[in-house]
This record gives sequence, C-alpha cells and structure tokens, in this order.
Amino acid sequence: MALRASGILSRSNFDHLGSDDRTPKPKRLSSICRFRGNDRMGLWGCGWRSQQPPRRIRGSMCCLIRAEGGEEIMRNENGIGEKSNGGDDLVGGRLQRKDLGSLPKPLSVTDLSANSNCGSEKLRVAFKGLPGAYGEDAALKAYPHCTSVPCDEFEEAFKAVELWLVDKAVLPIENSLGGSIHRNYDLLLRHTLHIVGEVQLPVELCLMALPEVQLDDLKRVLSHPQALADCDRLLSKLGVARENVDDVASAAQFVASNGLKDAGVIATSRTSRIYGLHILAEGVQDNPDSVTRFLVLARNPVMPRADKAFKTSIVFALEEGSGVLFKALAVFALREINLKKIESRPQRKRPLRLVDDSDNGSFKYFDYLFYIDFEASMAEPRAQNALAHLQLG
Repeated sequence: MALRASGILSRSNFDHLGSDDRTPKPKRLSSICRFRGNDRMGLWGCGWRSQQPPRRIRGSMCCLIRAEGGEEIMRNENGIGEKSNGGDDLVGGRLQRKDLGSLPKPLSVTDLSANSNCGSEKLRVAFKGLPGAYGEDAALKAYPHCTSVPCDEFEEAFKAVELWLVDKAVLPIENSLGGSIHRNYDLLLRHTLHIVGEVQLPVELCLMALPEVQLDDLKRVLSHPQALADCDRLLSKLGVARENVDDVASAAQFVASNGLKDAGVIATSRTSRIYGLHILAEGVQDNPDSVTRFLVLARNPVMPRADKAFKTSIVFALEEGSGVLFKALAVFALREINLKKIESRPQRKRPLRLVDDSDNGSFKYFDYLFYIDFEASMAEPRAQNALAHLQLG
C-alpha cells in the first residue's frame, strides 16, 4: 500500500478551556499540499489539507488525513452553564409566557454574506437551532461563559467560524442510539475547520406543554426526530401523533408562540424555562444511558502533545485489492494504538467504482471513505510511525 496525505485531524483529552483562546488568522504556505499550523511540526503538524480531492495510487491506498489537534472537554455532567432568561419564569407561583421576540435570531445565509463581526471580546460559539436547542446545551457545557450563537443549518455554523463571525462551533456527530450524523461527517471534508474538542452530553428529555395544559389534553407531540425516537415508549403509551421539527427548541417556540393547547413538546428542562412551558414529565427517554457526542470546531488546531491523552481522527479511501482495509488497520494494532471508532461513507463525487469480473464482465459497486478515530497524539513517535507506515504500505 501507499498513501498520499492530504491533511490530518486530532483532539486531546483536556479538562477545561479558557474563554479567551482566540488565535490569529493562520498563514498559508504554498507547496504540494497547503500547510496549516506550526511549521516546526513538519509533516505531522496539525493540519495538512489538500485543495484537491484524494488521488489513488496504482495498486495502493490513498488517504485523506485531515488532522485537527484539540482538547476533549470532559466537564462534570452538571457543568452546563445556565444563561439567565430574566426573572419572569415564576410569578405568583405560576409559569408565565415568555416574550419570544427577545430571543436572538439564528444566523442565516444572509447574515453570513454580510461578514460582519460584532467585535465582542467574549468567546462566541455557534450551534444549530434556536435558543434552547440541545446543541446550545452542549456549547454551554463546553464553554459556560460563552455567547452562544444560533444558526439555521449545520453548514452555516461551519461558515460562521470560517468567516470570523464566531470563534468556535459545537455540532453533533454521533448519538449512542441513533448513530452517526452523516451530514456533519460530509461537512468536515468540505470545510477547513479543525476539531479542537469533544463534548459528551447525556440525553435528559422532558415532556412539556403550555402551563394550563394537562397530560390528558395532548393530541400530538412535537420534537426533533431523534428526540421522538428516544421517547418511543411514552409516546406509544399516550397514543399521540408525532410531528417532526428541526430541533427541540423550534418545537417549543412553535407551541408557545401559537398557544397550542393540544400539543406537547419533547425537549430539555432548560428549553421549558426559555419558552415558558410547564414540565408534565421528566426523564421520559427510553434509555437513561443515551448520550450524544458533539465536536468543537475552530479555525486553528491545538498543537498535539505527548504528555496528554489525545484522540486523532483520519479519513481515507482504499484502492482495490484483497485485505487492503485489514492492512490499513494493522499499522495501528502493531503499535498498540487503540481504535475508538470506524465509520464508512460512500464517496460523494465518485460513489461508484467500475471493476472487471472475469466471469460476468464489468460491474460497479460503491466506493467508500473510511473514518477512523484512534487514541494517540501526533506528537508521539508511534502515531507518526503508524501514519508513515500507512503511507508506504
């Protein structure tokens, strides 16, 4: 096997991050591949990224390695930084309706094209959805004192970081029940951001409605499709219709702003406080151990270190041949590098591969990209040797 490096990805195990860790715009050097990061790191700096799609070498393996150095954020599970939403949650022992017009408007394509940074010195972190979305909980767990910035779509959060409208983005990548969020895997390849952290957020969902609504009044329940799937047992027992929306906060806003007395919402307790909804039941998810994993993305990588635990992510394509995936994975096993995740995705630009069959002529099948997470820092010789071995085959 042989491999052509186009970039690298890594992130470290880190207890906390400061809120003022902005970095200057990266310099770009012209060479066979564009290089981002500290040139002292050479080939293993935190981030090669080719401007061309990965090319295959005859009889070998070609790999796109976008390595992003960073920190895995491991706060305690009660460390979500709550944002003050005013003093009108309870008046005379009753929940009051919120002024929804005071909530920040999500960034859209129009906002991104304006490319106007607010100039605030406070760390700004983008997430997908409206205020109160699950992604905002993850952003506040990672950076309790940040200014959270809602975005309409995942890609707009990527672009907001690239255009310097925000400092970081916190986006979901995997749920322990629902599996991978493939859209964000694809966006990682299309954009130049680096993974600089990871947040694991337990799924803790509530059933809520307007203050005057009781459980028996519900005819339908609105939420994100994954949240509805997480609460299948309760919803089946209630016999209510299920309606999908973009995120849990959108459901809460829709019910609150339209005064729907026959509709409930599956969302988090913080969402109920933002939109003035009454919690009818807590902990309604089927699996109490369900967790969603989020990635923290930034313009610049964090330089890898050998004295802390790092997780590194790579993505590569394989040339045709017997046992090529086995050989690719063996370079890590030989050096006792633990693999944490393997994911495959059909290539978007060239999804089908033509193969000659001596019996039946030519046929086509999917051509895949393989994503791998492994536990090692690119500052460690064993990780450097593993990728060098991968390149040489």
